[in-house]
Amino acid sequence: MPTRRDLLAFLAAASTALLSDRALAQAIDLSPEQPGRVRAARDEEAIRLIAKDARFARDGVFTVANNTGRFPFGGYASDTKTVIGAEPDIAQLVADALGRRLEIVPTSWADWPLGVSSGRFDAVISNVTVTEQRKEKFDFSTYRKDLLGFYVKKSNPLVIRDPRDVAGLKIIVSSGTNQEQILLRWNDQNVKAGLKPIDVQYYDDDVVLYLALDSGRADAYLGPNALLSFKAAQEGRTRLAGNFSGGWPVLAEIAVTTRKGAGLADAITRAINTQIRNGNYAKALARWNLSAEAIEESRTNPPGLPRA
Repeated sequence: MPTRRDLLAFLAAASTALLSDRALAQAIDLSPEQPGRVRAARDEEAIRLIAKDARFARDGVFTVANNTGRFPFGGYASDTKTVIGAEPDIAQLVADALGRRLEIVPTSWADWPLGVSSGRFDAVISNVTVTEQRKEKFDFSTYRKDLLGFYVKKSNPLVIRDPRDVAGLKIIVSSGTNQEQILLRWNDQNVKAGLKPIDVQYYDDDVVLYLALDSGRADAYLGPNALLSFKAAQEGRTRLAGNFSGGWPVLAEIAVTTRKGAGLADAITRAINTQIRNGNYAKALARWNLSAEAIEESRTNPPGLPRA
């Protein structure tokens, strides 16, 4: 495995090129005003689907928990207090469609299940994947694919569509992750088929990792698509070469999560589908460079990832 000393030797030569790439990078709006945030009209059919006995945390409000930990999912704007991101944008579309004012409540990942179950929040919209275990306590309205992505140097023409395409390549992945397990399964599959093994590389330092891509010491980096897509849009140094489900070979989907039996899921699903049809949904994802994760239709409580 390349050492930090080896790769830092490339830093001086790469600096000029990296600065040039950043100058060309797509601008991401981190202002508290969010003038580009997409808004929706009331969806009377969605409102009619709210159960008669449904109870909201606050009158006239759609209260949503969000783990404001990382963009593009959710974080703080340049004023350090306004919550913005792809998930708040989806929450805004749903709130508008249901005719309610949106309130985002910053919440730790560990705290959202109790908050939703107790009625403190109407929903959590914070990159929650549908699983069969979670479906025992929560209802789901899907709005995004849970994808992993291969990212390469922007000038690299590599395309990755299936496991055979990574045979013999130098792939960076984080140790102990879901994507590492999938990549190693792909490698085993390829070797058994007589193909070249993957050269799996691990780095603890992002500076060194991206220098490896820039210098050609690595061909691609495999990680959560949303995070790497946002970084690509910010810095302009990498591009998507291919992606696949985070639950490979099973489909994994991200969903608005509500309390089981709260009577909100069908209304939220309808609201999302209206936004898919009228184009607002696509615009909301595009703002955060997440178009690759768009779904064609929202579903209520679809099959989730199986229990381990």
